[in-house]
Amino acid sequence: MCGICGLLNYKGNARAAIAAMNLHMKDRGPDADGIWISPESPVAFGHRRLAIRDLSANGSQPMKSHSGRYIMVYNGEIYNAGALKEKLISDEVCKESDFRGTSDTEILLEYAENYGLYDALRMSKGMFAIGLYDVKTGRLQLARDRVGEKPLYYGFINHEVFGFASDIGCFTELPEFEKKINRSVLPLYFSHGYIPAPYSIYEDIYKLEPGTILTIDDPYGYFNPVEDGDLKEYYRSSKSGRSFNATNYFEGHTYKEVYDNIDELCQDTGHAYTIFWSMKEAALYGQNNIFQGSEVEAAEELERLIKDSVKGQMIADVPLGAFLSAGIDSSTIVSLMQQVAPGRVKTFTIGMKEKGYNEAEIAKEIAGILGTEHTEMYIDDADAKRVIPDIPNMFGEPFADSSQIPTYLVSKMTREHVTVSLSGDAGDELFCGYTSYRSIERIWGKMGRIPYPVRRVASTVTTPFAGFSDVAKIKAGLLGARNIADLHMIESDPWRYGRKITDIDKNPPDGRWNNKLLYAGNTLNHFLAETNHETMLMDMIMYHPDDILTKVDRTAMAVSLETRVPLLDRDIIEFAWTLPTSYLRDNKVGKKVLRNVLYKYVPKELMDRPKKGFSIPIDQWLRESELRSWAESLIRRTKIKRQGYLNADAVHKIWDDFIKGGEWKPQIWYILMFQQWLEDNNL
Repeated sequence: MCGICGLLNYKGNARAAIAAMNLHMKDRGPDADGIWISPESPVAFGHRRLAIRDLSANGSQPMKSHSGRYIMVYNGEIYNAGALKEKLISDEVCKESDFRGTSDTEILLEYAENYGLYDALRMSKGMFAIGLYDVKTGRLQLARDRVGEKPLYYGFINHEVFGFASDIGCFTELPEFEKKINRSVLPLYFSHGYIPAPYSIYEDIYKLEPGTILTIDDPYGYFNPVEDGDLKEYYRSSKSGRSFNATNYFEGHTYKEVYDNIDELCQDTGHAYTIFWSMKEAALYGQNNIFQGSEVEAAEELERLIKDSVKGQMIADVPLGAFLSAGIDSSTIVSLMQQVAPGRVKTFTIGMKEKGYNEAEIAKEIAGILGTEHTEMYIDDADAKRVIPDIPNMFGEPFADSSQIPTYLVSKMTREHVTVSLSGDAGDELFCGYTSYRSIERIWGKMGRIPYPVRRVASTVTTPFAGFSDVAKIKAGLLGARNIADLHMIESDPWRYGRKITDIDKNPPDGRWNNKLLYAGNTLNHFLAETNHETMLMDMIMYHPDDILTKVDRTAMAVSLETRVPLLDRDIIEFAWTLPTSYLRDNKVGKKVLRNVLYKYVPKELMDRPKKGFSIPIDQWLRESELRSWAESLIRRTKIKRQGYLNADAVHKIWDDFIKGGEWKPQIWYILMFQQWLEDNNL
C-alpha cells in the first residue's frame, strides 16, 4: 500500500512540486520517498512507500524496467505475482537472475513491458492504481483495479498541467491549483454522502473508473471526459476490450487489437480509455450462466474460492491480521484464515459501551471458538467525539458515512500490532445481504407492472401537492423511477434533499442537472432482469467503491495500515454473479450461501441474530452540548451565506426538525462533514 503521483507539462520546479505532493501522502507511505524526473520530457513521478513485500531497496519506486524503457509508480498488491513471474520465465522473456528482488512491483512492470499493460492487468489478481510511462514514445497509462479498492485521481490544472495522485489533496499542494469546487456534483453528494466516480469535488479533477486504463499521449493536451462526451460510451458499455473517447469506440479481442485501437483513438484526441474488466459484463455473463449445482455444492465451491483468495492475500513480509466484528462476512474470512494459517491468526475488534451498538462480546466469543489471538478495545463516546473534527482531512474531499469513525478507530488500534489487515467487506453487495434489496424487490414488484409513461405522469402530477417531508412526496418520487436502478438511486434520497440543500441554479444552461450525469451513468441501461441482482450490481458499481472501499482505504491509510478484501477476488465475484436469488436470500435472511460456509466453523445459533452494525449513535451525540455546539457553529446562517454553497433555510429546517422533533436525516451528517471540509480547506 502506497501513494503515487505524477505531473506532465509542469512549468515550475517539478521536483519541488512532486516532493510537496509526496509529503501530503506521507501516511500512505511512511517507509520511503521516491522521485523520478525525466531528463528528456516534462514528466515527473512521485511515490511514497509502505513496505509490505521485499522490504529492501529493491522494491523502491518509481521503478525502472530492466530495459530502461518503462517507469512505473504503483499502489497496491498483486496476489498472483508468483504465477506472472513463472510465465515470464517459462516464456523465456526473463531469467530468474534478471530480477533484482522479490517485489510484486518488479514482476508487474516486467509483465507490462513484455505483454502490454492491458494483458498484464487482465492476468493479475489484486488491488492497484498504476502510472506507467513509456520513455520511448512519451505515452502515459493510468490504470485502476477491477472494483476500485485503490484510489486514483487525475485531471488538469489550469487546462495546461496534467496530474494524477492517490490523494486528491495532493493537487492542493500546487500553488497553481485554484481549488474550484464543482458545484454540479453537490446534489449528488448531498443525496448519497459521497461523490461517485468519475466526479470529484474539484473542477477538472476526476476519479478513474475501476477496471479502466487511461492512455494519454504527448503533448498531453487538455480534455474534459464528462463535457466532451468520453464517458457516455463507458456508461453504455458492458464489455472488456472496448476502447473509446469522444470521437469513436472500438472493440478488441487480442492485446494487439486493443493497442491498435488505442493508437487510432489517440491520433484523434491524444487520449483514450480502455476497459480491461467490467463488473457489468461479469454480472450479465453470470446471470446468463446460472450455477447448476445444489445449494450445498454452491457453498462448497464458494468455500474453496475464499480459501484460495485468503491464502493469496495472506502473503506479506510484515505482520498480518484481520478485523473481526460479530457479522457473517468478517467471521467467514477469519474462519478460513485460521484454516490455512500456520499459526493463530491475529484478530481485532473495538467495542462500544452504548447499549445496542456493542458487538465486541460476540466477536470475542467467535474468536474463542476459532482459536485466534484476539485483541479488543472498548471506546466510549469521548474517544469517538475526539476524532470527529479531524475526519474530513483523511478523505481529501467531502465524505460522510458515519461509520468512518469506528473504522478509523479500529484501524488505529490494529496498526499498533500489524501492518496488514484483511476485512470482510463486499459480503452484503455480492450475496444479497442488505434489507434494502428486499424493499426494492417489493416496491418494484408492485409499480413495475405499470407502464413507465403512466407512472411518470402520475409522479409529476402528485409531487407538487406533497409537503417538504411528506410520505406522499416520497411515494410520488419513487413512482417516477424509470427502472430498478433508478428506483434504487431515488430510494437513497427519497426526500430529494440533494437538490434542496444546495444553493445552485436548478436549470443551468449546460444541462448538468441531467440524471444521466447525476447518477454517474448507472441508470442509462437496464442490465439484469432479476431485481435483486440488478440492485446489487448498482451497489457494486457505485456504492461499494465510492463509499465502502473509500472509507476503509482512507481511514486505514491515515494510520499507515494496509487493508485487503478477500471477497473482491475476481473468481469470487464472477462466481457470485452465477448464483440464483434462492441461494442468496430466503425471505428476510440474506447471504444464505455465505452463512452455509460459516456454519461449518461457528455455531449457527451464535450468528442468527440481528446485526447491530459497525456504527455509532451519532444522532444521540449531536444532541449533547459539546458536539451540538460544534455542529451549530458550522451551520451558522452567516457562514452558510458567506460560503455560498448551501441553502441556509433548507439546512436549518432539517436541523430544527432534528433538534425539536427528533427527526434524524442522514443529510445532517452530510452537511456537517461538508462544512468541516470547507473550513479545513479555507473555502
